[in-house]
Amino acid sequence: MKLGKVEFCHFLQLIALFLCFSGMSQAELSRSRSKPYFQSGRSRTKRSWVWNQFFVLEEYMGSDPLYVGKLHSDVDKGDGSIKYILSGEGASSIFIIDENTGDIHATKRLDREEQAYYTLRAQALDRLTNKPVEPESEFVIKIQDINDNEPKFLDGPYTAGVPEMSPVGTSVVQVTATDADDPTYGNSARVVYSILQGQPYFSVEPKTGVIKTALPNMDREAKDQYLLVIQAKDMVGQNGGLSGTTSVTVTLTDVNDNPPRFPRRSYQYNVPESLPVASVVARIKAADADIGANAEMEYRIVDGDGLGIFKISVDKETQEGIITIQKELDFEAKTSYTLRIEAANKDADPRFLSLGPFSDTTTVKIIVEDVDEPPVFSSPLYPMEVSEATQVGNIIGTVAAHDPDSSNSPVRYSIDRNTDLERYFNIDANSGVITTAKSLDRETNAIHNITVLAMESQNPSQVGRGYVAITILDINDNAPEFAMDYETTVCENAQPGQVIQKISAVDKDEPSNGHQFYFSLTTDATNNHNFSLKDNKDNTASILTRRNGFRRQEQSVYYLPIFIVDSGSPSLSSTNTLTIRVCDCDADGVAQTCNAEAYALPAGLSTGALIAILACVLTLLVLILLIVTMRRRKKEPLIFDEERDIRENIVRYDDEGGGEEDTEAFDMAALRNLNVIRDTKTRRDVTPEIQFLSRPAFKSIPDNVIFREFIWERLKEADVDPGAPPYDSLQTYAFEGNGSVAESLSSLDSISSNSDQNYDYLSDWGPRFKRLADMYGTGQESLYS
Repeated sequence: MKLGKVEFCHFLQLIALFLCFSGMSQAELSRSRSKPYFQSGRSRTKRSWVWNQFFVLEEYMGSDPLYVGKLHSDVDKGDGSIKYILSGEGASSIFIIDENTGDIHATKRLDREEQAYYTLRAQALDRLTNKPVEPESEFVIKIQDINDNEPKFLDGPYTAGVPEMSPVGTSVVQVTATDADDPTYGNSARVVYSILQGQPYFSVEPKTGVIKTALPNMDREAKDQYLLVIQAKDMVGQNGGLSGTTSVTVTLTDVNDNPPRFPRRSYQYNVPESLPVASVVARIKAADADIGANAEMEYRIVDGDGLGIFKISVDKETQEGIITIQKELDFEAKTSYTLRIEAANKDADPRFLSLGPFSDTTTVKIIVEDVDEPPVFSSPLYPMEVSEATQVGNIIGTVAAHDPDSSNSPVRYSIDRNTDLERYFNIDANSGVITTAKSLDRETNAIHNITVLAMESQNPSQVGRGYVAITILDINDNAPEFAMDYETTVCENAQPGQVIQKISAVDKDEPSNGHQFYFSLTTDATNNHNFSLKDNKDNTASILTRRNGFRRQEQSVYYLPIFIVDSGSPSLSSTNTLTIRVCDCDADGVAQTCNAEAYALPAGLSTGALIAILACVLTLLVLILLIVTMRRRKKEPLIFDEERDIRENIVRYDDEGGGEEDTEAFDMAALRNLNVIRDTKTRRDVTPEIQFLSRPAFKSIPDNVIFREFIWERLKEADVDPGAPPYDSLQTYAFEGNGSVAESLSSLDSISSNSDQNYDYLSDWGPRFKRLADMYGTGQESLYS
């Protein structure tokens, strides 16, 4: 009868229980025959526990607690006076003991893969006194394994590689499956391997899991990758065993088993003779089915008439052969070249040399084309030197170029001004002589890189370029000066001979032997009683005090002139002033304050008093300014004569103009312009005088806005006028607005003996225009006769 997995597990559990009971019976019999023994000096009762190493089958699925074993002591007479207790791993939670009989049961399902054994301690106590009758003893409960875990490939899925064309049996990779079951008990953890997918190309060893090639001459160029499925099965592969699978991706790596081959037997290329040296003429490539290092090529010219003119190299990225020019081409000298080129693998595999030669050849023909070439300079670069002290117009050097064509056209020279923006240099157009055009300064620009253009006289579009590097030689034309702006302080408690500052100098010149500076005080400062100078002979100098007792209230700042001389030829010098401030310092000589006013404040007024005085002065200034402003704005009271009709208030001008044709004497816009009226604030109750105003530029504004602004301005003036009457009064203004339809009614534009304009219509405008109608109407001639 064939047992299933569950039935087989139950069968194993019954066998284990039988073995446990047999061992316990034998242990009890052997332990019960033991007797106490005595040791000299003191007596000791031999331990009379009865037990064995207990075994419990894992994954017990029953509903009742699983019996583990029994503990018994010789002291126990079976009268219930002995009590058994259990402690240690899993006591009370997993394992329980009957305190009367010593029987141990497992109350939970156990898993050997989680914990293989439990260590516990047992003790027998007197039930009445609760004192131990036997020493505490330790024992182990071991979990018996069953086959409940399938093999697992912990490192899967796998990837591996094997060279193509490998012989049969070549090792590819080893796979390993792990079974969590107990390897020391039964066959639960004994695994065998088999291949489910990947035959007939590969095989696997059943015990080791090593995958090997099973077919010879596997070609990567035909198929480069294989997918294998490997199975691991426990119970030595028997029926009922558990299994697991993993995938293995095997890639065939390349070997050099394919020779290079040119796709064509010959190539032809046309190149102009003006092609520069090192230019690429052509690219050719031999095909190779291999990849990587096995497809790396080496090209060489094996024959032909262009061995010294051309060379071939390999492009490491594309493995192409690059043909370049080594020497200049000349159509007039030779019109074509023939090259025989060989391509070979860089690293040949001796195992495959029998397949044929791992090289190939092809023929390359190069045709030279004639072109009109630009002038060529005799040197690619002309280095020149000139002193920065040279005079304008001095010769620096000469360049030369010629036409390489057979026509040998004359050449004219010029300087590319993009490389000489300041126009420091000139060149003779015919001879190529370069001269200075401006004074040179090495400190501004030490090297001038200019480009000289050479043009053919017969074809100016042919331009050759030559490069000139002009180095400016240094002369001693800059005086030394302080290296930085020094902030020097001296403490009030400084002692004589104390160094308060170390100074150094810089010079824009660059002498060949380096700088050497000499420091000293000027003649006027040599005999001062405050400070001295010490030249340290290393391009630095130290400033020292000559006395003590510096006081800020006596003098807060000292100015020390220092004379610096360089070592040039001729030497140059400069006088630099060092500013020294007197400061109050702490005990470490660190300046705290350098203000001389700090002493003046305690002797005079306090800060609050000074602020109060300043506030009073500002208040007085504001009051004076207000009084002056109000006096300027003060006007006479606007009181009108009651007998005077304000509606007939005619403004008279005592200046007779030149008539309507006169546009120079008067600016009529000033009489109507709002802006002019605002600026000319005349008295409203007196006869105004004519003022000659410049014609302002103004733009048209709607009449309602103009009149509103005009009245608002006059209202504000009346409100602030201290001479205005304290009651409401009628004010009349002769303002017609900009762009009046009626235009001006002033006699300045209209009164003229030659005027032919008729003003009879004024009598139709009402009583207010009666006076004007009498003045300018039909009675005009009698009025001015």
